[in-house]
Amino acid sequence: MDREQLADFLRTRRSALQPEDVGLPRGPRRRTHGLRREEVAALCGMSADYYTRIEQQRGPLPSEPMLAALARGMRLSVDERDHLFRIAGHNTPARGRGGDHVSPGTMRILDRLTDTPAQVISDVGETLVQTRLAIALLGDETRYTGLDRSFVHRWFTDPLARRIYPSEDHPRHGRIFTSELRAAYSSQGPASRAGEIVSSLLARSEEFAALWADHEISIRGRDAPKRIAHPDLGVVEVHCQILRDPDHAQSLLVYTATPGTGSHDKLQLLPVLGERQPHL
Repeated sequence: MDREQLADFLRTRRSALQPEDVGLPRGPRRRTHGLRREEVAALCGMSADYYTRIEQQRGPLPSEPMLAALARGMRLSVDERDHLFRIAGHNTPARGRGGDHVSPGTMRILDRLTDTPAQVISDVGETLVQTRLAIALLGDETRYTGLDRSFVHRWFTDPLARRIYPSEDHPRHGRIFTSELRAAYSSQGPASRAGEIVSSLLARSEEFAALWADHEISIRGRDAPKRIAHPDLGVVEVHCQILRDPDHAQSLLVYTATPGTGSHDKLQLLPVLGERQPHL
């Protein structure tokens, strides 16, 4: 690890970012050129002390997940992300479709959706980043590891994952998720993340194996109206608008409800409810 270069690079990128770039208010008394350290730390999901120690050339070697969080939080391009990994003493992540890195353009859009549930997912159902209101509506879907990062995998292996939708909607969602995973599998091939998920599910879930054998393609899914079972709000009917990034095999999902409906009124309560707690 080149501590001096790492610290200097992070300071430079922090100074170049403005509050408006990441959806933060500037405020009348701001004197810092760029973002404050604590603001960057919050964007990256780490403590201010941990981030400060990196900038001050002390502390432990940042792990690959921490570097990925820094790259995303600081809105780095793919080239900048690779540079960050190299000076921190790590191999650069694989480029191309299906990676975890969210493009700065997509992040800029997400930053402006402060009053709307929205999230970025991969084509195998891994949630990469969420707005605060998306966590309030759906729960923190970024906390999982391994194959369970994929909601499709959790759907067929963890009964608690299904509580997010009313039980009568489960058969339709199972077909949709299988169809979407098949599309990713056909695009990426068996020696891919999608292939790994398919192999695991075929071995663990008879329901998935039966749906997989049906070869259903292009079932209208994430962009169709859906009902979400919220523990405090009850059933909320939402529409899902999708902005696809084919270069990264990712999609930005934005959840809205029809104005004047009970579901719309329920979404307005999300800011006061806080994060939806995970099922135990």
